[in-house]
Amino acid sequence: MDGVHDMGGRQGFGRVRHKPKAETFHAPWEKRVNALYSLAVKHGIYNMDEYRHAIERMEPRHYLSASYYERSLTSLATLCIEKGVFTQDELERRAGGTVPLSLPAAPGRPNVATRQKYKIGDRVRVRTEHVPGHVRAPGYIRGKTGIVVDITPAYPFPDAHAHGIHAEDEPTYDVRFRTEELWPGSADRAEVHVGVFESYLEPAA
Repeated sequence: MDGVHDMGGRQGFGRVRHKPKAETFHAPWEKRVNALYSLAVKHGIYNMDEYRHAIERMEPRHYLSASYYERSLTSLATLCIEKGVFTQDELERRAGGTVPLSLPAAPGRPNVATRQKYKIGDRVRVRTEHVPGHVRAPGYIRGKTGIVVDITPAYPFPDAHAHGIHAEDEPTYDVRFRTEELWPGSADRAEVHVGVFESYLEPAA
């Protein structure tokens, strides 16, 4: 889905803040949230694509104001309610008040029927698609052309995996893009590598 979470490559956010020795956790509750969401994945309550999609469907103002682990907590609470682990009433009684949850999920989709295999050196274009459910193709590469430089083993197709839809596993292609292609006239010369699922690609002329 296209949402406020897809910030990659957008202007206006300034330089990425980076602290080489930053602490992973800043409060005890963050450790608990991290452990609980990992435990839920380990026990099959939900998968990582469902987890990511629940974060994507947070209300935009909530998403922008929330910290990293607040987003994890929102995803965890939303999915546990949707999966019947506990009810919203039970959660809010324990919390002592309202707990913000993610918005309802949109439909997913299976593999793209016209997808095809590529090899290293192939020139490919990222399909210009806007789907309502989970998608792992960032907006800034859609419609852009690059070169396949590596291929991974097959993984669950996220557009289906986040929604419980059957689909064949797909490889991701390490596609090399030139910044001049991604942001014409607005970026220093460099190369950007993105792992792109097979269904997101089409041959470039």
